[in-house]
Amino acid sequence: MERLIAHPGRLSIAYFLVLICLSTALLMLPASSRSHTFTDFNTAFFTAVSALSTCGIAIVNTADFWTYFGQAVILVSIQMGGLGVMTFASLITMTISRRIRISQKLLAADELGASKLSEVQSVITVVLVCTFSVEAIAFFMLLPALLRLNEGNIINSLWEAVFFSVASYNNAGFTPDSAGLYVNSWGVGLPILLSAFVGTLGFPVILNIVRATRRHDGPRHWNLHTKITVVTTLGLVTSSLVWFLLVEWNNRTLFWNSDISSKLWHALVAAVMPRSAGFDISWMPHVTEQTKLFMSMIMFIGGGSASTAGGIRVTTFATLILVCRASFMRRKDDAVFGKRLHTQTAIMAIAITATCGTLIYVASLILLTITQRSLTDILFECCSAFGLGGYTLGIADPSNPATLYVLAALMFVGRLGPMTVAYAISKPQPPQAVRYPAESIIVG
Repeated sequence: MERLIAHPGRLSIAYFLVLICLSTALLMLPASSRSHTFTDFNTAFFTAVSALSTCGIAIVNTADFWTYFGQAVILVSIQMGGLGVMTFASLITMTISRRIRISQKLLAADELGASKLSEVQSVITVVLVCTFSVEAIAFFMLLPALLRLNEGNIINSLWEAVFFSVASYNNAGFTPDSAGLYVNSWGVGLPILLSAFVGTLGFPVILNIVRATRRHDGPRHWNLHTKITVVTTLGLVTSSLVWFLLVEWNNRTLFWNSDISSKLWHALVAAVMPRSAGFDISWMPHVTEQTKLFMSMIMFIGGGSASTAGGIRVTTFATLILVCRASFMRRKDDAVFGKRLHTQTAIMAIAITATCGTLIYVASLILLTITQRSLTDILFECCSAFGLGGYTLGIADPSNPATLYVLAALMFVGRLGPMTVAYAISKPQPPQAVRYPAESIIVG
């Protein structure tokens, strides 16, 4: 334990692996399945990883296959994963040593977006309060509509309200109803959309906005991270909405005899959900190849840093755009909103994107080899798993276990983050004593 605490990256992975083992074992029990028989290991394992990573890709129907006990295991796994591996790792460390060590604080500060080491403990408290507050608000917004849809069945309505409120904020696409999000109900769908959108912003952004609001400060007083996250997120959501309305509006397979309200609902779902949530996958197989490719890019980008979303994160994407703009305009610095980005930030963004792109490329090659699916479908599924999008085209096939383990590995890295994994497997290096002379090379 002392060694693990001294190396928080390994503590995070160990914590995650222990949860996977526990969730898998519980889901394999006869009490978890409606058939009251032992669930096979592959199905239980993949479901556990999908829930803990808050991805939400389901290879069996959640309502029809799992009992209330099995659904409760999935729900607790979603909550544990959504609160963040590093958040719980820090809490475990505080419980053991009654204080967070400096090495733990450094990684937790990076994960939670705290600007000072002294803020980590307070940020963890805010994370817990914020999470349960948003979930409680979503619960009370969902309950009246669910009572109407369930014709007054209080037990089912309460359970579905709890499940949807936790799953939506944590951006996990599991649904406790066979219909899948009650696709024609705005009363259920809209609160889930709003909760999922808030969940993708990230704890640092929510914390900064709440603090600014308490001081009666406007958006001009937000910090740079919040400004970039909000602007980039709104830009991605707007682009997705416009894309879906333009490309899919006349899709006869998807919108056969549909009214305008139904088309707008699907457009809103396509604008918000693919970035991480993954609810309502019924319409996904009917979209065009162009939309699949576009959504793959959106899922690869993902949501905000230290959020329940995955992907390379919107701030990484924004940093790449700023770096390109500065390079093409031959500017020395990457400036935005009157602030200059650190060089190390740009280097980190490039490293993360290159690493994650390589990971998606390798996983796609493997799936192309072991399946007979098209490249577009494979790329879509890989980006969905890595970006924790939760959408699936059926490539995760229990009859082909290799597909499950490839996608599970992508979800594992997507939840922990590539930098946490790299930090865990690398050896600490001493400070560089000598700097070599620089020399220019030709690139591009």
